[in-house]
Amino acid sequence: MPKIEEVPILEQQKIGPRHYKLTLSSEYIAQNAIPGQFVEVKVSDRGSPLLRRPLSIHRVSGQTFEILYEVVGPGTKLLAQRKKGEKLNVLGPLGKGFTIESDILILVAGGLGIAPLRFLAENAVRQGKKVQALLGAGTKECVLCEADLLPISENVKVTTDDGSYGQKGLVTELLESILCSPCSIYACGPRAMLSEVARIAKENEIACQVSLEAYMACGIGACLGCAVETLNGYKMACKDGPVFNAEEIKW
Repeated sequence: MPKIEEVPILEQQKIGPRHYKLTLSSEYIAQNAIPGQFVEVKVSDRGSPLLRRPLSIHRVSGQTFEILYEVVGPGTKLLAQRKKGEKLNVLGPLGKGFTIESDILILVAGGLGIAPLRFLAENAVRQGKKVQALLGAGTKECVLCEADLLPISENVKVTTDDGSYGQKGLVTELLESILCSPCSIYACGPRAMLSEVARIAKENEIACQVSLEAYMACGIGACLGCAVETLNGYKMACKDGPVFNAEEIKW
C-alpha cells in the first residue's frame, strides 16, 4: 500500500546538464518498493505547482531510496532547488513493477529511461541473474549511469545520436546484435524507441516489458489523465502500469 510521508533529503546531486539525483530517507518505501514502481513528489510547499510529480524509484539501499530526474519545467526546477536536510512530501511506492522472467536481462534505456532500470539491474544481480545494458542518449553529456552499471553488468554499450560517445546511432540498432536465447528485454525511454523495441522483441519471440513515460498526476488512477491504449482497451499507466508487457500496447 502506498503511504504519504515527510521524507528527509540526504543528498541532492547534479549528474548531467539538466539531470539530478536525490537520495531520500524512508524505511517504508525502501522496504516495500519493487523495481519499476514510482513515487509522487510534492515539489513545493507554496501550493504551486499544485500537482505532484511522478518520479521513478532509481535505487534502494538500506533505509534510503534514490530518484533520478531531469529539469524540464517549473516543477522539476523547484525540485532541483531543494537542499539537503529539507523534507519532501512523498506518496509511494506506486504502480506495477517489473517481473524477472529469465536468467539473462537485456536493459534498453533511452536517456532518462535508465531511471527505473538501475533498480531492476541490482535486484536481478542479487538473484544471480545476468544483466546486459544498452544506453542511448543525444550527446556524451547526457549519457547517464554508465559507471554505476559497469560493476554489475556483463556488458554495457552506449550510443549517442551525434556520435560524441560510444556508437553513433540509435540504441535500438544495437539491440538485435546482442539478442540471445533465452533472455528478456526491459526498456524505458521515448515512445518511438519503445515501439521499435517492442517490434524487435515480437519478431524474435522474446518477452519484453516496457515502462511507459506518462504524466501521472494523481498516481492512483483517479484522475484518468494517463490513459494508455492497449489491445484490450484503455488502461491507466499509474495503476495498471507503468510497466506493461510490450505486446499489450497498441503502438
